[in-house]
Amino acid sequence: MTSPRSGECCSLGSGPLDDAEAARYAELFKVLAEPNRLRILAQLAAGGCGPTTVGELTALVGLSQPTVSHHLKKLTEAGLLARSRIGRTVVHHVCPEPFARLRAVLQMD
Repeated sequence: MTSPRSGECCSLGSGPLDDAEAARYAELFKVLAEPNRLRILAQLAAGGCGPTTVGELTALVGLSQPTVSHHLKKLTEAGLLARSRIGRTVVHHVCPEPFARLRAVLQMD
C-alpha cells in the first residue's frame, strides 16, 4: 500500500462539511445502515424506482407487512422515499435527490 505524497490527498467531493451538513448526512447514513432497508431500496431500484405498494414489497423481500411498513416509514421520514396515494392504494417510490447528494459527498477527488 502506498501513501499519498505530500500535497496529494483526496477530499470529499463536496468539500468540508459544516456541522448541520455533517449531522444531516450522518442521519441519512444511519437510516441506510439497516440491512432490511437496503433490501427494500434494492427492490425498489430493481423495479425502476417507481411506485410500489407495501404488499408488493412484502412479497418481494419476504418480511411481514408491519416490518416493511416500519422500514418504509423510516425511509420516508428521512426523505429517501416519497409516499402517495393512487386511489385507495398507498405507494412508495425512491426520491433520487438525496441519493445524488450522498454520492456527491462520498465522491473522492
